[in-house]
Amino acid sequence: MQFFCIFDMLKNNVVNFLNGTYYCKMDSKGRIMLPVELRKQLSDLKMDSFVLKRAVFEKNLEMYPMNEWGKLMEKLNKLNRFKKKNIEFLTRFLAGVRNVNIDGTGRMQIPKDLVNIAGLQKEVVIASAINILQIWDKDQYEKFLKEQADNFSDLAEEVMGDFDDE
Repeated sequence: MQFFCIFDMLKNNVVNFLNGTYYCKMDSKGRIMLPVELRKQLSDLKMDSFVLKRAVFEKNLEMYPMNEWGKLMEKLNKLNRFKKKNIEFLTRFLAGVRNVNIDGTGRMQIPKDLVNIAGLQKEVVIASAINILQIWDKDQYEKFLKEQADNFSDLAEEVMGDFDDE
């Protein structure tokens, strides 16, 4: 699997997307050896430093490359901090956020509190989500896909049905 690189003519810059679903093992210290194919994508895209956080909607983790995290932080920084709901959102959204790196052998350490929050066991799945990665417990990931299978065509129509081909 390779990364996709699309030239965005409107903004005149290159947009990089991650691609693939990878099944990995996590050791008792929370370390995951990233698969070679994924490490190659990350290396080609010059991604070696990440922010790891709990997901908003599901019991998994989200892994943001630093450049993507920076874009998100710029948006969140525009929130009015004199509105209580904005402060509450920021506090909850940023709870447990950690910087992580991939070491020279291709391993990444997931902090224990995030392992517990996501319910990660020995077998994990790293799934691409366009410009970020999701880290799931294997059983939770497969359960999520199975539960959503019957409604996926309706969801696809609702989400993608309004896009025009350009």
